Amino acid sequence: MTGNSDHRSTRPRHRVVITGMGAITPIGNSVDVYWDGLLAGRSGAALITAFDTSQYPTRIAGEVKGFDPLSAADKKEARRLDRAELFALAASSEAVTGARLDFDRLNRDRCGVVIGSGIGGIDTFERQHQALLNQGPGRVSPFLIPMMIIDMCAGIVSLRHGLRGPNYATVSACASSAHAVADAARLIERGDADLMITGGAEATITPVALAGFCSARAMSTRNDEPERASRPFDADRDGFVMGEGAGILVLESLEHARKRGATILAEILGTGMSADAYHITAPAPQGEGAARAMKSALADAEIKPDAVDYINTHGTSTDLGDVCETEAIRSVFGAHADRLVTNSTKSMIGHLLGAAGGVELIACVKSIRSGKIHPTTNLDKPDPKCDLNYAANHVVERPVRVALSNSFGFGGHNVCLAVGAFTDNGGT
Repeated sequence: MTGNSDHRSTRPRHRVVITGMGAITPIGNSVDVYWDGLLAGRSGAALITAFDTSQYPTRIAGEVKGFDPLSAADKKEARRLDRAELFALAASSEAVTGARLDFDRLNRDRCGVVIGSGIGGIDTFERQHQALLNQGPGRVSPFLIPMMIIDMCAGIVSLRHGLRGPNYATVSACASSAHAVADAARLIERGDADLMITGGAEATITPVALAGFCSARAMSTRNDEPERASRPFDADRDGFVMGEGAGILVLESLEHARKRGATILAEILGTGMSADAYHITAPAPQGEGAARAMKSALADAEIKPDAVDYINTHGTSTDLGDVCETEAIRSVFGAHADRLVTNSTKSMIGHLLGAAGGVELIACVKSIRSGKIHPTTNLDKPDPKCDLNYAANHVVERPVRVALSNSFGFGGHNVCLAVGAFTDNGGT
């Protein structure tokens, strides 16, 4: 009988490529508009319009603007879906269209969906709880549970396209969508799927969620200057700005993408994951857990630290987080850290929580495709403890062959995704 190690050694590792992307963000409801906004340094932060915030210490957020639910679903379906699920559907549709997918020509049994969310349908939960309190249990929607549960973003995308492969959600706070991408890539790598729709969606700008983060004193209170409130790595930062939206990608095995003549945007080179095992919200000292995730991604990709050109940081604009991530990067990259370009997408769109990893990986792919790295805005007075090249307030133009995307979540969850320019060397 063949041993397990011998059996595993015969399993091929398939290359994983990105062939489609979709985005719903506070600065644009498509990938191109989102990317143009990032290059222009446009902020999506503003006073919250969804509800009365007069009693809150934080009254600002990165709301998605101009989103039409009917662009994602018909009128009847839209009433039965949470805002996060509608974001997931809309971004997935853009990604599927961009990838030129015709599922009728593909094996749907080998096409799946993994979409992460940190909190899921909290808006639905809050509204239905109010209905319960004000009108009684008979007025609670029969769609409460499917609208609320976190896995339904993946479920409805699978239903929309009839995809019968692996289908589930990842839940790891602000690392949720990065974990989703990592899982999806590994399913393809080991041959369990040919194609995966993956990423994250979040819609948490709600009364209870805002109150909870306010009570934790985690968010900026720069209410008089919303567009300047998210200031990663700046000495005057005072917390993160909440955002909402979705970032979705289509991943395929290289063989599958080649067979159908797909345009390949970039390649997933490696993934790394770790746990701080330190504190429910604070990062491990010196960013030790984050450093292990980055090292794991580099090892998985079989690339050396000096091959990395750019890091899209987690960069939340929190005191401890920004310093620890800087220390982690220095510990992994040594002298090469000074040659890297880093930045924070959150400086413009805020923190999309469980959707952050998806939208930030899209920014990495766009940098690889364009040779442009978007600025970190509002970095006017660098924190002396944050001493990397953060592309402060300016676009950096340089070739990007390899980029890392960092995502870290409450609970000590760390994910690093390594993505690179696709090179067709004939291998698989």
